[in-house]
Amino acid sequence: MIKYTDMTAQQRKAEYSAVLADYEKQKALGLKLNMARGKPGKEQLDMVTDLCNILVKPEDFICDGIDSRNYGNVDGLPAAKELFADILGCKPEQCFVGGNASLQLMYDVIAKAYTNGLLHSDKPWSKLEKVKWLCPAPGYDRHFKVTASFGMELITVPMTAYGPDMDMVEALIKDPAVKGMWNVPKYSNPEGVVYSDETIRRIASMKPAAPDFMLMWDNAYCIHEFEGAFVPFADILSLCAENGNADMVYEFASTSKVTFPGAGVGVMATSEKNLAYLVPLINIQTIGFDKINQLRHVKYLQNKEHTLALMRRHAAILRPKFHAVLDALDREIAPLGIGSWRRPVGGYFVSYDAMPGTAKRALALCKEAGVTMTGAGATFPYGVDPRDSNIRIAPTLPPVEELEQAIAIFCNCVKLAALEKLGV
Repeated sequence: MIKYTDMTAQQRKAEYSAVLADYEKQKALGLKLNMARGKPGKEQLDMVTDLCNILVKPEDFICDGIDSRNYGNVDGLPAAKELFADILGCKPEQCFVGGNASLQLMYDVIAKAYTNGLLHSDKPWSKLEKVKWLCPAPGYDRHFKVTASFGMELITVPMTAYGPDMDMVEALIKDPAVKGMWNVPKYSNPEGVVYSDETIRRIASMKPAAPDFMLMWDNAYCIHEFEGAFVPFADILSLCAENGNADMVYEFASTSKVTFPGAGVGVMATSEKNLAYLVPLINIQTIGFDKINQLRHVKYLQNKEHTLALMRRHAAILRPKFHAVLDALDREIAPLGIGSWRRPVGGYFVSYDAMPGTAKRALALCKEAGVTMTGAGATFPYGVDPRDSNIRIAPTLPPVEELEQAIAIFCNCVKLAALEKLGV
């Protein structure tokens, strides 16, 4: 194969005709394939469905003398705190175990900053003239939407192979209006970047001008390897405490991609002082989350070692799906010089950088051919990718056979968009 930029105009025209003919055949199949969101596939959900049958007899619902069917324990069952502390490497007393979504916990703690202020706030954020937030990008669209929904000024921080550009971060946090930063530190969404030890050290030792700066540490993929052995990860709470920043960090995780996305358990881990401040505020809005579901997960997952064994079963299902995508890109796109991507070994996504100015067009072509994907620009604040380049691929939901069809269509779409951009 010849790189598209090395082809003559006549060669590009011939290539366009050939790819277009193949694409029209694909369109005629009338497919409806979805690679939009990082959902577990049916095989993964079927694998853990016996979780639902783990509590049967009345006595099964009692844990450490607590009846999970009743009111109380707004911060979660003690056994659930111990389970998450084991997985995250922190202390049980630092854990707040909530409902089915860690995103809800993230939203709620930011909402508390707006309505009440945080432990070290001078006033509620709603009383401030301006609030700014750092957004490493490409990043998670729902993170950006949360902070945008409160009217914050979102500031894009470029992602590197080692995490966010820390020189830029350290310069920006000198502004007291900068109140926080999003992070997905392990197998980042969407690029699959693992923050380096140096990056984590610099983050933990930051000295923001804002005393109530929020380090939002969404450790969504902390145990989500699909290639190779489990990779241990630093406990950010301990590192921040060692640097005098114990109250700065809020860590989040969930079982959304361990058990059920719609019926899992979310956790927030932060300093005991932060929890002492936040729990009474949260207790105003709820007397308690679903402790029956928390107990189901405690009995099913048991501990970190048992949970990692389950994740290896998930990995066996996911590995062929990621290989189907990455092998197709290597085979169909790499020789043409029209895109770039990382080869993640964990997480739920593949991040594809198309030829600048072609992402929207490529995804429009995908849609016409029946392939649904995350919208262009979603991985940047306000949904605007300044280069119109980044595309998030989610290989996890479709069966391998459908995925192979979908990625074949995707490859033709990025080819057509690149050729159009070059002029045919």
